[in-house]
Amino acid sequence: MSTTYPVAAPGGIMAGARRAERWLDDRGRFAWILATVAGFVVFWPIGLALLAYAIWSKRMFSRHKPGRRGACRSVRSGLGPLTAVWQPTGNAAFDAYKADTLRRLEDEQHAFEAFLQRLREAKDKSEFDAFMEERARAPKDGATDTPPASDDGRAGAY
Repeated sequence: MSTTYPVAAPGGIMAGARRAERWLDDRGRFAWILATVAGFVVFWPIGLALLAYAIWSKRMFSRHKPGRRGACRSVRSGLGPLTAVWQPTGNAAFDAYKADTLRRLEDEQHAFEAFLQRLREAKDKSEFDAFMEERARAPKDGATDTPPASDDGRAGAY
């Protein structure tokens, strides 16, 4: 008696997985969440595997829009989402405006940091002046650093 096993379709399981991944990507993050929940309902290791894959591939936390495959390339490549800020757009007027605005913001940041430093220094100076005034007043008022003597003649006994 011979047993026949079903033969995998051309491309195999990986092609089906890629097709399912593209299908879920086209429908967005909500589709990934539903697939993960369904995986947990059917058999918990499937849900766990889907959740791990979605987190590992940054599908859960990226700003991927449905139908725009590869839109999060800068996030996936490890360059970070802000790399597009420094790249020219091709519009000369906008690039000049952006450069001017970024330069102005940097100048304002430096001015604000200098203001905070002056504020800290003024606060430190006023605290030091108050300390020096209090210290200068102490001997004139008759106050001493030694505790008063007790009745039995021992100094500092309470």
